[in-house]
Amino acid sequence: MKSWAKASLAAACAGLILPLCAFMSQTADQAAPDYIVTAAPVYVALAELRGQERFPRGAQLLLVHNGKAEPLVTGFASTADANVSFDGSAVLFAGKKAPGDRWQIWELTVKSGWLREVISTESDAERPLYLPGGRMVWAQRGPHGFQIESGDDGHQPKTPFLNPTAGPGLLPLSYIRTSAFPIDVIADGRILFESGFPLGEGATPELYVAYADGSGVEAYRCDHGRARWGGSQLASGDVIFTHGSSLARFTPALAHEAPIAAPHAEYAGDIAETSSGAWLVSARKPGDTHYAIDLWKPGDTSLRTVLAERGEDLVEPVLIAPRVPPRRFPSGLHPWDYANMLALDSRLSLEGDLKQTPASVRLETLDARGHVVVNGIAPVAPDGSFYAKVPADQPIRFALLDRRGAVVRREQGWFWIRAGEQRICVGCHTGPARSSDNRVPEVLLQTTTPADLTQPLIHASIDSGSPGGISR
Repeated sequence: MKSWAKASLAAACAGLILPLCAFMSQTADQAAPDYIVTAAPVYVALAELRGQERFPRGAQLLLVHNGKAEPLVTGFASTADANVSFDGSAVLFAGKKAPGDRWQIWELTVKSGWLREVISTESDAERPLYLPGGRMVWAQRGPHGFQIESGDDGHQPKTPFLNPTAGPGLLPLSYIRTSAFPIDVIADGRILFESGFPLGEGATPELYVAYADGSGVEAYRCDHGRARWGGSQLASGDVIFTHGSSLARFTPALAHEAPIAAPHAEYAGDIAETSSGAWLVSARKPGDTHYAIDLWKPGDTSLRTVLAERGEDLVEPVLIAPRVPPRRFPSGLHPWDYANMLALDSRLSLEGDLKQTPASVRLETLDARGHVVVNGIAPVAPDGSFYAKVPADQPIRFALLDRRGAVVRREQGWFWIRAGEQRICVGCHTGPARSSDNRVPEVLLQTTTPADLTQPLIHASIDSGSPGGISR
């Protein structure tokens, strides 16, 4: 499996912190913990989903202590995307030593200032995030925008890897022909990432999750419509994100988003929750030209600016403090070059349940040039179930057919199944509010051998405008 990353390099040097008098808080908050922000002359929101540069004029990480900001490290043309280790002792970040360099992943030890290059890659490597168990993920620029990559973080893990398919070594995690950009690792061990909706094809920003081995990819919630991005998980388990002009949350008790009564402003996302329950947010108030860092306690009617600088956007606040590590995900992938897919009832969907059971299901993939390829047709049992062996690590989607072979419903987006994954879906895009019935699907009573849909049968341009399309 080809990876953009080549080898792990160790380039140790002193990471000095020097005063920067131009950056001062408007209101010093002595109670606020130390935190890091990215300062940039220009911040382009959502440029990552177009495979473009978020900081076209460079950026600099600032360490904020008692309301005063200084460079986190020196000797770099640009630094951004700080992520603090779970014990609070180190910081991963993306950096460019010279203006014409590619973004690469570096790590700073907080107390000693020791600095090392974690990886050296053939293209931009951005937005690094620690995973538990000695792993990390980041966004790797490729021919179709950014994709999610995983690798060792350079520290000896205290416990062995739970499955060889999830490490050690380099592992691509996303497989679509558009950007997938990681933004957080949530408590259950899954990676929260941004991409367009419908996945793999649309342009509306949406939040998705996948496990640390790239399996189980799905939308975090299925009440699609408004653009949402910049998600961060709080200690409560809620995921806070932005629509740009407002904030909202996903809470475990609800299958849809809930609004947040935050003050009117333009929000850049990336919430940092302090021990007091207040949030550090990146916001641009009405009349302002740049984002500043504000402290806001949910329920308050106004934002309090704690750090601002004329001519600079301040984004990506992150606390320098220990935090609870996410759960380690015990990968269930097998050493196969294919995957198995079991649909319990393909008639079910958020778009409305089908009245008649489809006669068959067709698997569609994309070739290297982006052309739709048909990989064959499998029967659908009377209860709507089907079981198929499918190609792994590439974009796929399903289309349901009637007895004449006409499409009655098709997924409008694409998703992927990891090599060795055995995946079960309740229905076609049913959402998290719908669970499966407690019964054996009829297709497994007929056979426990999946229909083989791994080989392309037809090379064609398929009309995606059929009625009743399913969005993923």
